[in-house]
Amino acid sequence: MDPSFKNTLIILRGLPGSGKSTLASILSEGGKYPVHSIDDYFTNPETGEYKFDFQKNHLAYKNCEKKTEISLKNNIEKVFLDNCFTTEWEMTPYFRLASRYNYNVFVITVENRHAGKNIHQITDEQLKKMEEKYSIQLLPSSLSD
Repeated sequence: MDPSFKNTLIILRGLPGSGKSTLASILSEGGKYPVHSIDDYFTNPETGEYKFDFQKNHLAYKNCEKKTEISLKNNIEKVFLDNCFTTEWEMTPYFRLASRYNYNVFVITVENRHAGKNIHQITDEQLKKMEEKYSIQLLPSSLSD
């Protein structure tokens, strides 16, 4: 690891139901380190009820990005992101933030090998569409061109 980087941003990505939130909770040591998610915007903090509103999805993205930036500004050792991130553009703002605040970035793809079910009432058809556009970059972009 580059010694000039002392903090880490860990991006957990995968389809709904893959276990991202569960893994984030485990890796964050039960809340010792922050976990930011677009789902937080749609979750009532008092009741835990999740109510998605597509019309506000852009606000949820901005909210997650803002909370992540605050954590990075505060120089927190480990920061976790728990989102689907099916496409590269969804991760790009976080790569920029990590660069700005001198954070290492690791992207972990979480696979649904435990037959988990998504809790957001996403249909099988929608999941299939998400799967089809899911992109993985195994080589650095300079080598994959």
